[in-house]
Amino acid sequence: MRREPEVRATEPDDRAVYIISVAAELAGVHPQTLRIYERKGLLRPKRTSGNTRRYSARDIERLRMIQALTQEGVNLAGVKRIIQMQGELERLQRRIRELEAELARRPIPAPGRRGTDIVPVRTMQVFGFVGRSPGEVVR
Repeated sequence: MRREPEVRATEPDDRAVYIISVAAELAGVHPQTLRIYERKGLLRPKRTSGNTRRYSARDIERLRMIQALTQEGVNLAGVKRIIQMQGELERLQRRIRELEAELARRPIPAPGRRGTDIVPVRTMQVFGFVGRSPGEVVR
């Protein structure tokens, strides 16, 4: 029996090491179910040079999530949309962290004012400025 080379990835959870039968057993589904999920675009296993499917730990987690959602009554189209929305949410959260880090590195000068910087809202909340009307006197 010829052994296919392992498909490499950057993160441990992304290393595609499980063949379809092992992945199906770990997720508690039939291998044909994995093929159906792939055809529907719910799952994208890595492929070896011999075109054999290889599944990662992240793929197994996704399979378990798909199973949980379908057992709750969500159809596969709904599951696909939920996965897309989760991906978009993760992308936006990463972008927010990037922008917050950029703001922390360099203050942005306020337009029309000398020496005044725009600071993150969280800083304003710490000093109690958020929620007050302009010109309100702090006592």
